[in-house]
Parts: sequence; C-alpha cells; structure tokens
Amino acid sequence: MQALGGHGSRLRMLPMQLIPAVEADYTAIVQLANLAYRGDGRGGRESWNVESGVLAGQRLDESLLREELATKPQAHLLTFREAAGDKILGMVWLDPQPDGSWYLGLLAIRPHLQMRGLGHSLLAAAEDYASVRGARRLRMTVIYLRTTLIAWYERRGYRLTGETEPFPYGDERYGRPLRDDLYFAVLEKRLNSPAFPD
Repeated sequence: MQALGGHGSRLRMLPMQLIPAVEADYTAIVQLANLAYRGDGRGGRESWNVESGVLAGQRLDESLLREELATKPQAHLLTFREAAGDKILGMVWLDPQPDGSWYLGLLAIRPHLQMRGLGHSLLAAAEDYASVRGARRLRMTVIYLRTTLIAWYERRGYRLTGETEPFPYGDERYGRPLRDDLYFAVLEKRLNSPAFPD
C-alpha cells in the first residue's frame, strides 16, 4: 500500500494496481514517457530519471508505440492507477522472451509523485506480474552513463551482466543522441532474488 496525496490534502492509502493499457490510453502514455524521460522543457519539476546531457528530443510518439505493440503482440503494456479509468500515474512495459526471461522497459512514475516509494512498488508489482506468468528472470538495458539509475536497480536485486548492446545511432525516433559514445548495459534479476535496502 502506498500513501498518496497532494499538498494540503489528506493522505490516502492506495493499492498498487497494474491495469493493461488500451488504445484510449496511448496519448497519456506517450505524454508520460516524454515527461519522465525528457522533462517538460520549461524548467519545472523534472523526474530524476531525465536523460539530460545524453539524449534530447522525444522518447516516444504514438506511431512508434503502435509499431512496438504491433510487432510484439506478446508484450504487456501496463498502467498504474488508483482504479480503472483514473489518471495514469505510472507505467511499465514487459515483453516475454523465448528463453523464459522477460524484458522490462518504459518504467516511469509521474515526476510529482516520485520520492514516495512508488517506483519501487511499481517495479515490485511488475516483477510479480511477470513471475506469476512464468518469468524466471527480468532483463533490461540502460545507457551505461546513467549510473544513478543503474545503482537504483542494483539496490533492488538487479545486476550488471557484463553484456552490452549498441545504441541505435541513425534512428532518432527514440531521441537525438548528444554524445557519440553511447551504448546500453544489460541488467538482469532472477525473480525471487533479494533486493537490498536503500
């Protein structure tokens, strides 16, 4: 259970609910992805996850989202909200692989709700969701320069595998690279392995 509430409001205890996204959610999902990963460009409160100095431009658009969903029909695009039909507070992408691993990506919480433990809870809920559907481990890729984010995942039981994947230079649909030395580090967690406290 997580406590939520704005300034001056009475805190409410909310269960973490993962609800499969539907087409009507796509615009909000794209907006949240761009806000969480790229910021609003106005100098307001930004996510600690913003990729400033590494990537610029969009993180996602609706055509790209639809393409990903069409080419990966087995994937699960999940939203976090208080109840079905409410505003999307967070999201995560889970994509089962043939070897029993699931790829985890697009994990994001609205910036104004960060620092309340919701990211940790969303990650745990995603792990549970995958586990009960047969996943033995989760894998993800993170730009190697994002050491704060990598450390956040390591505290939650993920480990660097030593594997890397190339950055897709030349395809700016996911953003415009600001450096010429980017690549992805691969992290993995065997499900039911322990996380470490902050």
